[in-house]
Amino acid sequence: MRIDLHTHSTASDGTDTPAQLVRKAAATGLDVVALTDHDTTRGHAEAVAALPEGLTLVTGAELSCRLDGISMHMLAYLFDPEEPALLAERELVRDDRVPRARAMVARLNELGVPVTWEQVARIAGEGSVGRPHVASALVELGVVPTVNDAFTHQWLADGGRAHVAKHETDPFEALRLIKGAGGVAVFAHPAAAKRGRTVPEAVIADLAAAGLDGIEVDHMDHDAQTRTRLRGTAKELGLLVTGSSDYHGSRKTCVLGEYTTDPEVYGEITRRAFGAFPVPGAGGA
Repeated sequence: MRIDLHTHSTASDGTDTPAQLVRKAAATGLDVVALTDHDTTRGHAEAVAALPEGLTLVTGAELSCRLDGISMHMLAYLFDPEEPALLAERELVRDDRVPRARAMVARLNELGVPVTWEQVARIAGEGSVGRPHVASALVELGVVPTVNDAFTHQWLADGGRAHVAKHETDPFEALRLIKGAGGVAVFAHPAAAKRGRTVPEAVIADLAAAGLDGIEVDHMDHDAQTRTRLRGTAKELGLLVTGSSDYHGSRKTCVLGEYTTDPEVYGEITRRAFGAFPVPGAGGA
């Protein structure tokens, strides 16, 4: 089995619609794909409706967290999307996205970049607006060559000249909410240093003690040495090890199935979850 547990659609900051994403996943030869848009489950229904036969969908979300000023992302799998406490927190995070993006546009204008809110809103479309949409606007204007090049201290990285903080959940509170909604929690790309500061491994140990299920080890932002180190950390703490593409369509260079999760780990995730169940494809439209 080929299992990719971290992808994004136009419901957040990907460029493929949920339907396009699941069709591409099937065409790529994946057996299981997780749709984990940022702080939203809005793409799940479309993905389920279009799910090709032979492909299983894991519903999820990537929750925006922050601890001691450091940005973190928590992958939540197979939780109840209507559970009130987690739903309220996702809405709180999502509602802060528009004023934050507008503030980043204003800062870029102060730096002499002629980006407009209308341009960013057009790029975001129906998705939850975020930094990747602002970054795409910078690419359109020729300010940077790629989206990744916008995530530097010169522009949009944490602490960068045009960065604006948003409401983000304490990761320990995120764990409590995910578990309360019957989900499984995996710390996404925990050592992706080129994205900004990362938490020390002592924090991972504290999260494990608080109920963290796993860490995303095999990821494009982890080199071979980092992956080896994280595997050792996971073994020491009794955490599951996942791998995934973090696919965003054409917005990033990663491809579906670039990294995958072991079937036994996937099986353990499904055994631990009780908020929702994987959806087998029945040949969607």
